[in-house]
Amino acid sequence: MSLHLALLIIYSCAVVGLGLWTARFVRTSSAFFVAGRSLGPGLVLASMLAANIGAGATVNVAGLAYREGLNAWWWSGSAGIASFALAFWVGPRIWQLAKEHGFYTTGDFLEFRYGATVRAVITSLVCFGSLWILAAQLIAGAAIIGVLTGAPRWVGAIIGGGIMTIYFTAGGLLGTAWVNTLQLIVMLVGFTVAVPFAVAGAGGLAAFTSSSLAATFTDITYSSGPGSGWTLLALTGPAFVISPGLIQKSYGAESARALRVGVALNGVGLMLFAFLPVLMGMAGRVALPAGSAPDLVLPTVLTELLPPWIGALALAAVFSTEVDTCDAILFMISTSISRDLFQRYLRPAASDRELLAVARASAVAGGVLGVLLSIYLSTIVQAMTVFYSLLGVSLFVPVLGGLYSRRAGQAEALAAILAGVVTLLVVRFWVAGRYPWLDPTLCGLTAAGIAFVGVMISRRST
Repeated sequence: MSLHLALLIIYSCAVVGLGLWTARFVRTSSAFFVAGRSLGPGLVLASMLAANIGAGATVNVAGLAYREGLNAWWWSGSAGIASFALAFWVGPRIWQLAKEHGFYTTGDFLEFRYGATVRAVITSLVCFGSLWILAAQLIAGAAIIGVLTGAPRWVGAIIGGGIMTIYFTAGGLLGTAWVNTLQLIVMLVGFTVAVPFAVAGAGGLAAFTSSSLAATFTDITYSSGPGSGWTLLALTGPAFVISPGLIQKSYGAESARALRVGVALNGVGLMLFAFLPVLMGMAGRVALPAGSAPDLVLPTVLTELLPPWIGALALAAVFSTEVDTCDAILFMISTSISRDLFQRYLRPAASDRELLAVARASAVAGGVLGVLLSIYLSTIVQAMTVFYSLLGVSLFVPVLGGLYSRRAGQAEALAAILAGVVTLLVVRFWVAGRYPWLDPTLCGLTAAGIAFVGVMISRRST
């Protein structure tokens, strides 16, 4: 057994063991859904940062940097910028409402603000979109296992899916906050140690300015069009402000101050961490054969350019990022199904014990569906783009409008959701091919905002 595989097995067992141990503290739905609203700044930071650094921020970013260079920073950098909006404007306001009215999910807020119809529509979209992002994380984890063992994707997906399903189902938000702290330590140490060796193995920073590479390779401001460079701010930024998973994690803070501090530090951490996988991808462009598969660039760099013990630590760090983001996605799925669908529409009189049981069953079902979807999707980018786009155009305008406008109602929210989703799909599948400069997500957000304001003005005038 290789050192890489041995360390990965030890780490996975430790994560599962810690998750099962925390299950002893989860006896109520409040502990499962919002950690009893007891998370201090440190646990908020760990929970948020672990959720935000996943397959997109590591494996996918390395692949983007391999193709385009330093401008891949904007994938995670955009998430860091957006986190400040969550920390100082959106998070504290919605946390206060959650504390006053007992909100567990984003659906609770949407129904409070717009009514049951909007809650049902958004919950359906979130559950659908969450499965795609869960599949993306599992694809990345499977790629690591495949590089180490040669196992096919379905084997790696089952292993990764099994690990995250077990510890999340046992501990909920309270348990994952502690597990995420361990994962965060492993992730930061692994990447920080690995990057200097990867860059040195490629010939140092000077190798990135080689005449064989494009002049834009080291230009952080470069963008080749939608989905490249700074345009990623439109694709990923809104989703990191109003993501149901992040908002629900915000509910778990012990105070508004703990929320502001934890989420703001998470933003700083994301903007700094964003450089690490980018440098690894750029090193791969110099040192690896041309035409390497984007999803395999990072695992290959870690196994071929680094000393064995450092590569093993870094692979454990990468695997950690995929697993800890998976628990955030399962969190969205299980809480949406159990609270927003089961308790709200099927069994309003459900006991606390029944609600907790359904939440755990939903997590298991979500894990199984995520594994199945990961086997059939082709790339991480394909899976993640669907999620971020759908989440942004459907939720961004209604959530902000509900927080900052007293006049807006159900008609405005439904109009924004419909206009955003329809515009996204039309531009993405029928228009973007003829006009490559059009960004489907930005078009969807613009349409949602216009529809929201338009209906508000129309209703006010009548």
